[in-house]
Order: sequence, then structure tokens, then C-alpha cells
Amino acid sequence: MPLLEVRHLHKSYPDGWTLTDVSFAVESGDLACLLGPSGCGKTTLLRLIAGLETPDHGQVLVLGQDVTRVPPHRRGFGLMFQEYALFPHQDVFGNVAFGLWMQNWERDAVAKRVAQVLEWVSLTGFEHRDVNQLSGGERQRVALARSLAPEPRLLMLDEPLGALDRTLRERLLEELPVILRRAGVTAITVTHDQEEAFALADQVILMHAGRTVQRGRPEEVYRQPASTWVARFLGLTNLLDADIVAGGWVETPIGRLQVETEGTGVRNSSRKMQVLIRPEAGRPGAGGPNPLHGTVTDRSFRGEYYRIEIRHASGVTITLNAPANIPLPAPGEPITLSLDPQALALLPTEERQL
Repeated sequence: MPLLEVRHLHKSYPDGWTLTDVSFAVESGDLACLLGPSGCGKTTLLRLIAGLETPDHGQVLVLGQDVTRVPPHRRGFGLMFQEYALFPHQDVFGNVAFGLWMQNWERDAVAKRVAQVLEWVSLTGFEHRDVNQLSGGERQRVALARSLAPEPRLLMLDEPLGALDRTLRERLLEELPVILRRAGVTAITVTHDQEEAFALADQVILMHAGRTVQRGRPEEVYRQPASTWVARFLGLTNLLDADIVAGGWVETPIGRLQVETEGTGVRNSSRKMQVLIRPEAGRPGAGGPNPLHGTVTDRSFRGEYYRIEIRHASGVTITLNAPANIPLPAPGEPITLSLDPQALALLPTEERQL
């Protein structure tokens, strides 16, 4: 039985914006991520789950029990906002212990629990620090420790890394899942950043215009987007019109391509599709399947790889990533690559919703 189940939630507002028929489940111990652009309904959905707003229709269930009309303070959930909202007049201990005092924990139990969660977030010894003197990353850890201290059944995090600089964000992308699993907590996080979602989540719930448009493991969502909108939102822009001509083969403006279709539900059809060429598809040389001949129009160094733009004779431009340790032609020079069929995917031309 899932720890959290959301069934057909609807919420309408006077300005006409509507959250429509949202359903998903989160298993105990998993980290789910609500991913989507600003205004798509992520935070609204989080507030409905938390009980801060009431849906027009639908249910929120915890371990099979309907909590849709249960007040927020009785749901046993934790909520951490991007702004952290630490109490400036309290030290680190006072901030982390606040929820425990509200639950009337004994003094010794409070001290033990505060020490435990501060250890999880690598702040042992910070109990008496002034929160106003902490760095941004340290304040974020205090806020996380405060959210974990009361042993919530479900922890919800609204853009938890949004206020951090790049270096801190990269470090906490690695540490946050470890902390949450060590705490044994089920969590839902909200973000507009697909890299963050893929790094954190066991399950990605992708939202657009008040609806869920795809759900699945990060690898599934990346490898087989549900629509061209999903692909573009994920930064996958190599999309070409395609006609299915035989099993695993499609006709495109850059020639006939072999596409891995096993497990995608695609059958031989005359229906027009689009083929997605993921940026890692390129392989040096023409020895493999799907040779691509073109001219390099741009090349930029990205550390571990080069981002290269290739113009085909048809006028189509493809953007690919190439390892930084192999020689590449300069802009204006010809290039030949092979496109890995397993890095290509067929998508419906129409925008379909789940």
C-alpha cells in the first residue's frame, strides 16, 4: 500500500486557473519530485496535499486513510519552504527543537533527537550557533533538520535548493537523498529544474498547465518523453518529423533512421510521428548505424564534453554532446557521426496528456 495516494484532485480559482484530475502515488521511503515550469500547479498541489488548501473534488489518502478534510496539524506532515523561515531569536537548537516542544516531548528526548538530526545534516556542534551568522547552506541544513525532527510521515520540500549558489546546490544534490534515506522519511519535493529532479527523485511527476503529463522513474522520463512538450521542457530540442516505414525504421529530413522501439508501444504504422535525437546519440565516425553527414556550425566547451551544432544538407541543425577527449572539427568543417538507435525515441506528433 502506498504511503501517499492522490486521487483525481481538482481545484479551480476565480481567475479561471484550474488544477485538473491529478492522480499519483508515492511508496513508503521514496522521494517523489513535482517537476514543471512556473505556474503549472506544483506548489498548489503541494498545498492541497499538506491541507493548506481544500480541493473541489478528489482525495488525499495516507496509508489508505482519507485525510482530505483533516486539518494540516493533524496529518503528521512536515513542510520546508525555499525561504527556510528560521526563527531569528532562536539559536540552532531552538529552531530544530521547536516542533518537538509543540508536541510536548520530554527535555532529554528533545536533546537526543536534536543531536541526531544535526548529525544527519552534518551540523554536530552547531546547537548554540546564532542562525543569523550561518551561511546559506548552513541555514538550509538547519531548516531541513527542523523539518525532520518531529518524525513526519511525509516531508514536503518546496524548491529546497532554489536559494543556494551553484557550488552549494551541487553538493546538496548529492547529500539530500542520503539524508532523507538515512532518516527513513518519505518525501515530495517541488522544482522547476529537471537536473535537480533527476538527481533527487525516485519518481518524477511532470506537470504542465494544471495537469500531470508524465510520471515515471527519471531514466524513463528522459529516455522516452510522453510528448514533444515534455521533450522540449527537458531541454531535448532535436525533434524531426518522421514517417514509420518499417519496424524500427523511420523516414526523416536527414534520411532513414533506425530507432529502438522495443518497449515503447510503437507499432508499424503510417501515422506521422516525431523522432527525438538525444544529445548523447552521436558516435564518432560513420561505422555505426544512422550515419549523419554535416558541417559543424558551432562548438562550445562544457568541461567534460563539447556541445556541437551540426547542419545537415537538408538545412536541419542537430545539437549533440561529444566527449572532450576526442578531436573534433572546427566550425565550418565537415563532420561524420553515427546516431545510436538507443538514444533515439519516437514521439506522437500530437500533445497527449496522461
